[in-house]
Amino acid sequence: MKKSLGQILVEKGWVSDDDVRRALEYQSANQCKIGEALVKLGCCKQEHVSRGLAIHFQLPFANLSKHTIPQELIDRVPKDVALEHKIVPVAQKGKSLIIAMSDPLDFFTLDNLRFILNTEVDCALATPEAVEQALDDYYRLAGNYDSVLGASASEEIEFGREDYSGDDADANEAPVIKLVHMLISNALKQRASDIHIEPMEKELRVRYRIDGVCEIQDSPPKKLQGPIISRLKIMARMDMAEKRRPQDGRIKIRLQGREIDLRVSALPAVYGESVVMRILDKEKGLVDLPILGFHDSDLERFNRIIKRPNGIFLVTGPTGSGKTTTLYAALKSLNRPDVKIITAEHPIEYNIAGINQA
Repeated sequence: MKKSLGQILVEKGWVSDDDVRRALEYQSANQCKIGEALVKLGCCKQEHVSRGLAIHFQLPFANLSKHTIPQELIDRVPKDVALEHKIVPVAQKGKSLIIAMSDPLDFFTLDNLRFILNTEVDCALATPEAVEQALDDYYRLAGNYDSVLGASASEEIEFGREDYSGDDADANEAPVIKLVHMLISNALKQRASDIHIEPMEKELRVRYRIDGVCEIQDSPPKKLQGPIISRLKIMARMDMAEKRRPQDGRIKIRLQGREIDLRVSALPAVYGESVVMRILDKEKGLVDLPILGFHDSDLERFNRIIKRPNGIFLVTGPTGSGKTTTLYAALKSLNRPDVKIITAEHPIEYNIAGINQA
């Protein structure tokens, strides 16, 4: 015999028997569903109710905040259909399109979708809030996206294919992906050295470090915090499921013929993961010593020091002052076929041909 929703929730430890009793009384008095009663009484979260319903009806549960939906799936369902029926496509399984919805008993919607889309449609359960959020991310925002991006969509910026998982190869037009590309492209145009994406209580703050100073930029909507950070973690080949430990990764891009590396760090914080991207432009980072701006006498003394066979050369300064650029310029000056050079770096920011970097 199939277990009731209340029994499932009690077995999972999400509610108590007393909670179910109170919810049944509330349901009788207010003519509502027991899951709705449990949530309104504060007995459990909506996610627990939706997961319990998924178990009760033997349906998969779709955690929409945990992954990016490929654009090819979004394109399968027209915007007006998705918004009218409150559904989001999440997967293709054989000949069936799997859609996420919050009401497992809405058979009319399933039949209607099969007719409209001319394909087999199966259901996965999600919370109503998650469905609304996904509709915002993939449909409502997409329909008005030009006003968000203006004319600055990243058409001149190319992202290396190795920075994507296979599921994302055809998703280049998704709104969140465009927004991430725009954030990176704008930072490069402003000659920023770092991009800071910082979740706050009521906003997602974006700052660029320009000439050593962090400057606040126009912030994306707070509701896009999860998709934006998830997208960056995909591009940097980080573990999407890990949100409690710091992670590091890299993104390779090409801008107007220049190769640029982004060193990405994700750090758990109170309101979500904070992401910092260090921009490593080989064209700007690997320069000759005379380009650094030394006075002639200082340059001559600098050259004498770095050519000594032993000793310690200490370079200090605040963030963005040119420490790394100075050291790599020194290495570039010393790099000759008759000289053996071994470095100890953490991390290796620029790869230099002819030098053993470790």
